[in-house]
Amino acid sequence: MLTMDVNKAFLGSQLEELLKKIRSCSVCKNHLPLGPNPIIRGTNSSRLLIISQAPGTRVHETGLSFNDASGDRLRAWLQLDRASFYDEKQIAIMPMGMCYPGRNIKGGDLPPRPECAPLWHEKVQALLPNVKLTLLVGSYAQRYYLDRTLSLTDCVRRWRHYLPTYIPLPHPSWRNNAWIKTNPWFEEELI
Repeated sequence: MLTMDVNKAFLGSQLEELLKKIRSCSVCKNHLPLGPNPIIRGTNSSRLLIISQAPGTRVHETGLSFNDASGDRLRAWLQLDRASFYDEKQIAIMPMGMCYPGRNIKGGDLPPRPECAPLWHEKVQALLPNVKLTLLVGSYAQRYYLDRTLSLTDCVRRWRHYLPTYIPLPHPSWRNNAWIKTNPWFEEELI
């Protein structure tokens, strides 16, 4: 039992050091309109990992993942209140791009910066030994972890295929309201 406690403490301190390093990262600072502010959360006891796209402007400003309307919808899908959702002992949140990437000409956010996932994801996941399930929120996470050839619809439709490791979800943004309406099976079967 003492060995397990020592290992848990060691992993915890390693994760804390890695998160400090990530939060001070400035690798792509020249590409970020609001500057670097990497947003990531979790502890080595987290059992659920949520891999999302990238922070929006509100999340960038507050430093709290999913602190916006998308977060409200995601919490509703998961049937979790804010306190449970933000309990890092249970839930870790790691975006594909840790910083707000800026806006595109159509008014939506740019894709997550490509540097983050290859640089940090494997290292973080190695220090999250208790994760039992990973939610892949949005097509960027699904393409990186599952299948680059599938559309978001096809990937989410095959959600049972990825169990028990992953569950793919559409991004909970209002921009996906039309997708949710045209794919009623999503809320009937998965949610």
